Amino acid sequence: MNLDKKLYKSSTNKMLAGVCGGIAEYFGVDPTWIRLAWVIFSMTGGAGVLAYIVAALIIPDEPA
Repeated sequence: MNLDKKLYKSSTNKMLAGVCGGIAEYFGVDPTWIRLAWVIFSMTGGAGVLAYIVAALIIPDEPA
């Protein structure tokens, strides 16, 4: 198990802020699935929009 793995916003696979791309890279899945899940989460009460904004502010940018 790789314990050095860290969550960053993606600088290469991003649509808005790179949050979904970064989460997908962290878990090793296709970013389309993360984006789809986030859209569904956002449509069920709107909490996904707030969660995305918070994640965009908290998750650090990917180092160069």
